[in-house]
Amino acid sequence: MDDLDKALEEISSIRRHVARSTEFRGYGSATLAATSGFAILAAAVQAHWIPDPYSRISTYLGIWITTAILSAALIGLQTVSRTRRVHSGMADDMLRMAIEQFLPSFVAGALVTIVLFKFAPFALWMLPGLWQLIFGLGVFSSCRFLPRPMLAAGIWYLATGLMCIAMGDTRALSPWTMGISYGIGQLLVAGVMFFATQEASDEV
Repeated sequence: MDDLDKALEEISSIRRHVARSTEFRGYGSATLAATSGFAILAAAVQAHWIPDPYSRISTYLGIWITTAILSAALIGLQTVSRTRRVHSGMADDMLRMAIEQFLPSFVAGALVTIVLFKFAPFALWMLPGLWQLIFGLGVFSSCRFLPRPMLAAGIWYLATGLMCIAMGDTRALSPWTMGISYGIGQLLVAGVMFFATQEASDEV
């Protein structure tokens, strides 16, 4: 049994190594583009219902947190299905790797939101910029197993996040600081994945 356990562990280690050196193709470009639409829709809803978001910060947070949850759920469901189809035998390892890369950013974004809301409400105007910076770091973290042009998306979110913070006041809570940043950003991500998929198809 010891030899069998050792052999199984070696096989598992090899699978993890192969997964880490394989480009992840579990994200679908159409689904990513759909999340861009979610961001634009959320911005339109905010613009219509809460023209002064700082005075209704709970509603503001509700709109964007709901949008984030819906986007994550859509991407998650589609990614699991697509990964099992594209990566077949390595699907579980590839999914685990994808989660490991992005989970810290997700948790950091959630904790920053909670802390600012409970203990530093005067600084809540910084949230759009912080969300974008943290999301950009998640993109950078994932770049090592995604197509190389994905770096452009990370740079986009880094730049838009810094611009939001540079506003220095509640103007950063404008619906379009989020709508434009994530609307264009997710389209950029979708475009990278689409052309990477096309290149992969051409090579087969």
